Amino acid sequence: MDLSIIIPLYNEDESLPELAAWIERVMKENNYSYEVIMIDDGSTDDSWTVIEKLRAQNDAVKGIKFQRNYGKSAALNEGFKAAHGDVIITMDADMQDSPDEIPELRRMITEDKFDMVSGWKKKRYDNTFTKNIPSKLFNAAARRSSGIKLHDFNCGLKAYRKKVVKSVEVYGEMHRYIPILAKWAGFRRIGEKVVEHRARKYGVTKFGWERFVNGFLDLFSIMFVGKFGKRPMHFFGLWGTLAFLAGLVIFSYLAITKFFFFQTGLTQRPMFFFAIMMMIIGSQFFLAGFIGELIARNSPFKNSYLIEEKVGL
Repeated sequence: MDLSIIIPLYNEDESLPELAAWIERVMKENNYSYEVIMIDDGSTDDSWTVIEKLRAQNDAVKGIKFQRNYGKSAALNEGFKAAHGDVIITMDADMQDSPDEIPELRRMITEDKFDMVSGWKKKRYDNTFTKNIPSKLFNAAARRSSGIKLHDFNCGLKAYRKKVVKSVEVYGEMHRYIPILAKWAGFRRIGEKVVEHRARKYGVTKFGWERFVNGFLDLFSIMFVGKFGKRPMHFFGLWGTLAFLAGLVIFSYLAITKFFFFQTGLTQRPMFFFAIMMMIIGSQFFLAGFIGELIARNSPFKNSYLIEEKVGL
């Protein structure tokens, strides 16, 4: 199969018929074998009914319905697991991503040999103050911390080699950082393509201010997990050992001055308590690293979602 097109969605029943028709036209024009996997992330409108109707009209349309809302990362992860295409395309369901970009994205994967290609919405139709400026700050921080020179980490329109999506696990709110996850998995040929950003035709955006705060918190999390996720003792053990040794040195100094030089006084009491505190903190860090090591080696599956129904899968 040439392509798997994965579309996570939440309350997008108005846009789905038009989007599906547009994708079908592009696929026929290029003679691609394909599947469209729509993941209904607990919608409260008629999105699932629309997906069922689209499936009845086109066997290439497949669907997964979550029992409740889990978020975009969960939807993408389930879509990645279900995909069979040699190239996987992800796009949003709100009609702001153009299916006409798909052939060139696929060509960059198959001919230019990129592992993944991320869209860059260079010209946007979002509100400048509430979305564009925070996005620029977020992308600058992600570029600097990851070393990946992308302008738009959060663009929903991306293309992947099949091996990439089968090698990464997306959970929490980590969909913003799939390029970083891919890099940590050893896929370093990451490209970028300027893509069209269209004004929203139906409905309203489902994202608020909290996504920017969460975005920066997730960035810190993924950089830590990517570097120390398999060896947490290297982080916690190092700082725990340094803190414990610092406390032990101060405590030893105070003990020597007290028992051999008979120096006592009120000035030594704060240092004594500080030394004890450092030793306790050091021990706690060391134990945290040890527990983290056990969890890392015996962790259960991070992704477990209640799926109410499937069609075509």
